[in-house]
Amino acid sequence: MKIQKVTEETRPKVYALLRRAFPGSEYEAELVRKFHEQGTSIHEWVCLHTNKVIAYIAFSRAFHGREVCGLHLAPMAVSPEFQKQGVGSELLRFALRQEAIKRQTLFVLGEPAYYRRFGFAPCSAPLCPYDRGNAHFLSMRNTEGEVFTVGYEAEFAAIAVASRPRGKTRRGR
Repeated sequence: MKIQKVTEETRPKVYALLRRAFPGSEYEAELVRKFHEQGTSIHEWVCLHTNKVIAYIAFSRAFHGREVCGLHLAPMAVSPEFQKQGVGSELLRFALRQEAIKRQTLFVLGEPAYYRRFGFAPCSAPLCPYDRGNAHFLSMRNTEGEVFTVGYEAEFAAIAVASRPRGKTRRGR
């Protein structure tokens, strides 16, 4: 296994991986494609096995108003045939050691039991707009005491609206 930064050549493989890892959802692949298309500043890596992208991780900016206050970990994916083999854990540990990541405040919306193993802790402030009550919103190196709603890159909201089925609200899915 080899971990490297995402390149122009690996981008289509990343989109295909995200579709396999999140069956029935175009959201994750479209989000990353939009990041690339718009030139949005993200930190991203892939895990390669026999020249095949088997895992992906990305970090995008988190905002307090217009000010950057950290990074969001999203999305992270492992190809179904490589899940539950430690590939995602290895990729996440690698990313957390990288210079661009290791001193930043990090946020993740995910399974608390999984992310706690890497040092993420429950987060009561800031508030996550996608997780009422912050039940699945965790942070690392978060010293923020002020309560505010954390912001995401514009692509998150744009893709959420675009991927919503016509005539249905998010709740009606």
